[in-house]
Amino acid sequence: VMVWLRRCTHYLFIVVVAVNSTLLTINAGDYIFYTDWAWTSHTVFSISQTLMLIVGATYYLTFTGVPGTATYYALIMTVYTWIAKAAWFSLGYPYDSIVTPVWLPSAMLLDLVYWATKKNKHSLILFGGVLVGMSLPLFNMVNLITVADPLETAFKYPRPTLPPYMTPIEPQVGKFYNSPVALGAGAGAVLGCTFAALGCKLNTWTYRWMAA
Repeated sequence: VMVWLRRCTHYLFIVVVAVNSTLLTINAGDYIFYTDWAWTSHTVFSISQTLMLIVGATYYLTFTGVPGTATYYALIMTVYTWIAKAAWFSLGYPYDSIVTPVWLPSAMLLDLVYWATKKNKHSLILFGGVLVGMSLPLFNMVNLITVADPLETAFKYPRPTLPPYMTPIEPQVGKFYNSPVALGAGAGAVLGCTFAALGCKLNTWTYRWMAA
């Protein structure tokens, strides 16, 4: 009974974490709308995606103990997002599906670290966290290269009038020293380790709760 209860809890966690990860990362390419704040938005979205990917992927990876499950988790997020955004796309919302698979190579790096360090959890947190945190903003820049031109999109899909507190004061050109990737990678490398540790700890808490 305990084995099945534990398995059901595990699957419930995976669904909950994956769904929430998807909801928080679903706007992966939407910084193309924020024409005046594109770089700022790119940085923020990169960091949020990094953290959501790494916490779920680490949890799944350490639960199964099988290198490759992090990539599988990223694939789950990808499919979830494709389904959700395809629904929006059918309503006339612009969407390039190429923006989503950029999670996969970062998850592959996580799997590689886990395998190369012979399933050492602390190495996974330190090295895996840094690699995912530094790589995802770089892969996410693929979005800017592949999606439609921001100005073209903005004119094609006019935005509603923004309330005063949302209106940019001036175009944010050159914000973050012209390097949103570097800023996202720097912040991601630090926060990635923290969230990788959280993913491992979620696993521990699940087992302790089941054993109680």
